[in-house]
Amino acid sequence: MKNKKRSWLAMFIALSAAGAFIKIPAVIGSVALDALPALMAAGLLGGAAGAAVGGIGHLLSSIVAGMPLGPFHFLVACEMALLVYLFTMLYRSGKRWQAGVLFILGNSFAAPLPFMMLMGKSFYLAVVPSLFVGSVLNTVLAFIVLPRVVRVLGDRLPLSKQA
Repeated sequence: MKNKKRSWLAMFIALSAAGAFIKIPAVIGSVALDALPALMAAGLLGGAAGAAVGGIGHLLSSIVAGMPLGPFHFLVACEMALLVYLFTMLYRSGKRWQAGVLFILGNSFAAPLPFMMLMGKSFYLAVVPSLFVGSVLNTVLAFIVLPRVVRVLGDRLPLSKQA
């Protein structure tokens, strides 16, 4: 990985840590704007970088919230990394709206499914609305900011030809 790309990756992880402090009211305290930098990194740096920011960003967000789900947050970090990676594949192939819908639905409804098995249906029903709002906010903000960053910074970004 080139130094320029590493620097951008570090910046997005730091932004994810900052987004972890912007909480969305939820049953558990780890729904935040930590996914926005992951989606940005996905669009600008690629799937692996976006997945890394998504997973690390979620762990930082859960630490800020006091790790309310304990070790289950590692499962959520893996789910987040996978969702961001899938988002990248669709986003970079020109299917941007599908990428957004996949991320929102996956993060809101599919990702908490293992917790329904472990903690019950009431936990799932309680957490889905705030996950949905958080996913929509993160995705909409990414769709607003990404094209502007590309337009303003242009050649200074470590973009591949697909972005």
